[in-house]
Amino acid sequence: MNFASDNVAGASGPVLEALVNANEGPSPAYGADPLTAEVERRLGDIFEREVSVFLVTTGTAANALAISAAVPPWGLCLCHEESHAIDDECGAPEFFTHGAKLIGLPGTGGKLEASRVESYLAGLSEAPKQMPPRALSISQVTEAGRVYSLEEIAALSEVGRRHRLAVHMDGARFANALVALGTTPAEMTWKRGIDILSFGATKNGCLMAEAIIVFDGALAETLAYRRKRAGQTVSKGRLLAAQFLGYLAKDHWFDNARHANAMAARLAEGLGRIPGVRFAWPCEANEVFPIIPRAVDGALRAAGFVYHPWISRSLSPGEQIGPDEALIRLVASFATREEDVDRFLSIASGSPQSAAKKPSTA
Repeated sequence: MNFASDNVAGASGPVLEALVNANEGPSPAYGADPLTAEVERRLGDIFEREVSVFLVTTGTAANALAISAAVPPWGLCLCHEESHAIDDECGAPEFFTHGAKLIGLPGTGGKLEASRVESYLAGLSEAPKQMPPRALSISQVTEAGRVYSLEEIAALSEVGRRHRLAVHMDGARFANALVALGTTPAEMTWKRGIDILSFGATKNGCLMAEAIIVFDGALAETLAYRRKRAGQTVSKGRLLAAQFLGYLAKDHWFDNARHANAMAARLAEGLGRIPGVRFAWPCEANEVFPIIPRAVDGALRAAGFVYHPWISRSLSPGEQIGPDEALIRLVASFATREEDVDRFLSIASGSPQSAAKKPSTA
């Protein structure tokens, strides 16, 4: 039973069905097919405006290429110090910007605060000896499972505008954030000042499908070339587009995200009733970050549950992890089952009945 990531789940049924249907017969290559055109039109409808869309296969490609469109080799991109872009992309943004620098700023729960970003920017010199800031990147959902409110996004974007920065959103868990806020894609992005978005779908039901969605036309000018040079212009592009068609049809992407968020909430509610368990950050989307006794951690791992220990750099001031405690991350997906959640909670609460039988890992 695996709560390590929403990446461990396979693709959903509607996505696979759309992929199989698109496989029949010949079709123009390299994104010149009608399915890709339909995805671009559909995303324009979803975001309530004309957008430029560049389909890619990975979140790393989406983030790195999006940032490279906004930041020259001599520029800076500001992000949270624990963001995926700076911590988990193996230097891909720096590689595709040909030497630009990512600056990580601190913030509780993986969130950047507008005042902290403003303070950092105000302290920079305009002399050529120092790299100039050119972009601000925020993660929605953050690496600590927090969701930026619409007001927080608008405040950060306003700082970006004042300092002439492009504002990028890493939306690897975009749908989970939308469901959590009960808002629309337009309201959470360009209407709040976002210029370019990494629109994630792989974590929420696709096989391998991400999109760079550009709201500022100037940032789209070079992306077709950047994508090609990055090896991300897929020859059988219809099979990439087909995943999005299955994903977006009949609000399937929202249904998947609602289920994942509900399973995470079920985990959090149950863990909150167990003595000795508290939370590093609130559960706001599909991730839970409990601080648990090491004895509970041992029992869960012995029972076959899989999850990751987590870093504690963005804990609230004064919060600490004790020597007999462990901070862990639990991630729910569209495929998470209620019975898996309930068994996890049963083991964690020390139920003799649940501990008597080790769960299957099949």
